[in-house]
Amino acid sequence: MTQTFSSIFQPLTLRHKTLRNRIVFGSHTANMSDNGLPGERHRGYYEERARGGAAMIVVEPVPVHGAAVLTRGNFLHSTDEIIPYFRKVTDAVKAHGAVICHQLYHVGGHGDGDNSYHAAWSPSGMPSFHDSDGSHAMTEAEIEETIEGYVQAARRAKESGFDGIELFAAYNALPDQFWLPFNNRRDDKWGGSLENRMRFSRTVMERIRKMAGDDFIIGMAVNMEPKSAVSQTIEQLQEIVAWHDQRHLMDYVSCGTGSYFNFIDIIPTVFAADKLGAPHAEALKKVVKHARVQCEAHVRTPDNAEEVLRSGQADMVSIVRGQIADPHWVTKAREGRPEDVRPCLSCNQMCWGRRYRDYWISCLINPSAGREFEWGGDRFVAAEKPKRILVVGGGVAGMEAARVAAERGHRVTLAEASDRLGGLFRLAGQQPRRQQILDYIDWQERQLTRLQVQVMLNAPMDADEVKAFGADEVIIATGSQPDMKGFQRGLPEFDALPGLERGQVWSAEDVMAKRAALGKRVILLDETANWKGTGTALAMAEQGHQVTLVTGAPLVMAEMARTAADYPARARLRELGVTLLTEHVMLEWHGDGATVQVNGGKPVRIAGDCLVMATTNVSERWLADDTGSATIGDASAARTAAMAIYDGRKWGMGI
Repeated sequence: MTQTFSSIFQPLTLRHKTLRNRIVFGSHTANMSDNGLPGERHRGYYEERARGGAAMIVVEPVPVHGAAVLTRGNFLHSTDEIIPYFRKVTDAVKAHGAVICHQLYHVGGHGDGDNSYHAAWSPSGMPSFHDSDGSHAMTEAEIEETIEGYVQAARRAKESGFDGIELFAAYNALPDQFWLPFNNRRDDKWGGSLENRMRFSRTVMERIRKMAGDDFIIGMAVNMEPKSAVSQTIEQLQEIVAWHDQRHLMDYVSCGTGSYFNFIDIIPTVFAADKLGAPHAEALKKVVKHARVQCEAHVRTPDNAEEVLRSGQADMVSIVRGQIADPHWVTKAREGRPEDVRPCLSCNQMCWGRRYRDYWISCLINPSAGREFEWGGDRFVAAEKPKRILVVGGGVAGMEAARVAAERGHRVTLAEASDRLGGLFRLAGQQPRRQQILDYIDWQERQLTRLQVQVMLNAPMDADEVKAFGADEVIIATGSQPDMKGFQRGLPEFDALPGLERGQVWSAEDVMAKRAALGKRVILLDETANWKGTGTALAMAEQGHQVTLVTGAPLVMAEMARTAADYPARARLRELGVTLLTEHVMLEWHGDGATVQVNGGKPVRIAGDCLVMATTNVSERWLADDTGSATIGDASAARTAAMAIYDGRKWGMGI
């Protein structure tokens, strides 16, 4: 039975344009420029979301001035050279019926000198919250220069075929710095009273309107940050937004969460509630008379979006990570197939995580993101000659390989040794706050059923059975197993941890699979510094165990710092009373405790009834070696789920 989403699919008038539905692919830093110019990667990425049904696309921000550059992938500023390149993007998006706008930004005191080599400019010379750099208070001439930078950036957007622009005033960017008394300590016409603090954004928007004319959308992005004492309250934000609305300065306002004072809520993680930004959008909806209001922040599913719109909390909903994970999110919702929407995991590992490292973004569960121009989007070309395919191993690599091969018309059998699909990723989904992983595995199972893939559970295969199967193509996706030697990068001269023979030693996988007989006091050796160790520690602590986490990393979950999940995870560990020993190596396991040593310190003995090891796994390759078959995923090398899914997709597309 199909499900309808009547509120999502109501058209909406926005200035001179009619949006075909209420779902927006909102602005985010995809970091995809080629030497500052939008190329084929950038075009393909946005075109696929337009093809997938998004009503409006807001292209990632362009800096309006040399002082505004923030990332390696930023577009060139202050040059008309970008116009013909952007024209290819806007033409492609419009060809699929979507409206397209361009976000303009300047982050003020938070600029990145590593990329810009330009001093940061801000209203009053406050320090950056990105790094240790400072800024200088803008002169009158520099303010005027910056305003003109916005106007010229808007002109270039118009000449590039964009239907409008979005003024980035969120997260403590430059317009917000002029608004906020914490940042704006000026005593001239640009500071002090509300009227003066609004002058910068007002002037920018008025001059853009004068330049662009009436047939041009002007939006404004703002944020709500209740966790910071120096951010505006919701009442103050209402006053700011209402002030702009009364003067008809913007056509829509989009409200996000978090800020540069609190990064973790900008792109909400698994620790955040769904529809996180909905109450803030609702608060703005109460005070605006003219502008449309857009809700952002952790609106993941069609049900989420329908609830926000039907309740009147917002007029539009920005779905970013959801449409990165599934660019055809809108089409599937329109067709009443929400169960076929590939569900975002809120993991941030390949979107924000890659952007954090200044790469172009992708997606853990959708490796076509950022590769649309190479792979033909998130769609599949039928195989010229259907084959009989055998996939051995039902983890994430095997499931993706089987799914993609079946999408292309091959007859696929998936053999899994255990009684369920998902492999080690299923165990990860049983960690606290990671239910969305299980949602993804459920999605894969539904797709395999739809595609009539023959799934054989409890079906371990040896080399003779693989050969006897008679498949045209075989791929081995048998995954990896825990390495129970206890190797530590901080003690590379030792292949194994002394004392393991004394027993009471388990793997993190044993714990999550409920195979471990844990005592009251648990010592966890976390060699991975990511979810494997932290998630297992959380699970044990929530079950009432006294946990001591030992890691060689400088902080718990260091590998996940780029996802913004590390901070709330550590906070939860502390809340549960978990003892965190960072920059420590384990010298010996004694059966009833362990000797550990901090970097450069003296050995110390700590008590524990058992030892749990979260270490790097080893590939399960014997079947590949015995059959001469190719491998994917962890069977090639123990890596992240993102790499396993990429391998599965790539292999399925290539056969």
